[in-house]
Amino acid sequence: MPAAITPFDDALKSCNLYPLRAEGIATLQVNLGKKCNQACHHCHVEAGPNRTEMMGDAVMERCLSLLKEERIPVLDITGGAPEMHPRYRTFVESARGTGAAAMTRCNLTILREPEMHGLPAFWKTHNVIVVASLPYFRREETDAVRGKGVFEKSIEALKHLNETGYGIEGSGLTLNLVYNPAGAFLPAPQEPMERQFRAELKRNHGVAFNHLFAMSNMPIARFKDYLNRKNAHDSYLLRLAGAFNPAAAENVMCRSMVSVGWDGFLFDCDFNQMLGLRVNHGAPFHINDWNQRALAGRQIVTGAHCYGCTAGQGSSCGGEIS
Repeated sequence: MPAAITPFDDALKSCNLYPLRAEGIATLQVNLGKKCNQACHHCHVEAGPNRTEMMGDAVMERCLSLLKEERIPVLDITGGAPEMHPRYRTFVESARGTGAAAMTRCNLTILREPEMHGLPAFWKTHNVIVVASLPYFRREETDAVRGKGVFEKSIEALKHLNETGYGIEGSGLTLNLVYNPAGAFLPAPQEPMERQFRAELKRNHGVAFNHLFAMSNMPIARFKDYLNRKNAHDSYLLRLAGAFNPAAAENVMCRSMVSVGWDGFLFDCDFNQMLGLRVNHGAPFHINDWNQRALAGRQIVTGAHCYGCTAGQGSSCGGEIS
């Protein structure tokens, strides 16, 4: 970490938020594995077609039992491309059977794989919320981040989702998009960016969606490698730290969720998971040792990367947070 950057815990102390603590568990975020049909330049999971990590049956069953026994309201399914897990559909069906809402994160291009064409209808049957990543509304920017041809496949997938009712007003089926910058800068304010995405996608492609989430790139994993190649890592961290927003820090997603890794280890968020920073400070760090009371009030494990969620208007898996 550059010497000029204030340690994140000191930033929390400056606004009386240290130690940062969870305030309940409203969301169980589950990473089914790191296998993906893409290998994006900015992926903080470092997912790809050759990754073999995959959640086993015992961990999946424990996740389902927790949703039921602890009455956790929301299941957030992520990966990799979680749809590539062989038990993905039965996991979703069982989760919905517990009464929890289900949200699935989708890279869109996975829907163009032959065996995945029926997924939108499956999601509709189980009223699953779809959160789809689309780096930008133009081909050039999207393909630069995700690879040649990704934008065109993404648009075709969005049209398929719209045909199923997703993103269409009055359908009751939610399709949210996730935007993140193509370089070492903060995302533009979410509301005007959503208006621009909505207008451009409708005018040029006839695509509709419900909401846009603007997310910062976290200075970890492949994006950190990108920053280092550009000799921009320290300046990006300084930019994030300089934009620290106490209101965003107060509402960070880790205060209301637990992230479960493919191997059952527990983390405060998806980013800590990718850094190997398990929950700590006395809270159990494996799903087999789950303690609802201890986890619901645990102290959050923090680091310099946390500036990525607390800069500007803040950033989370649900977009701006302040």
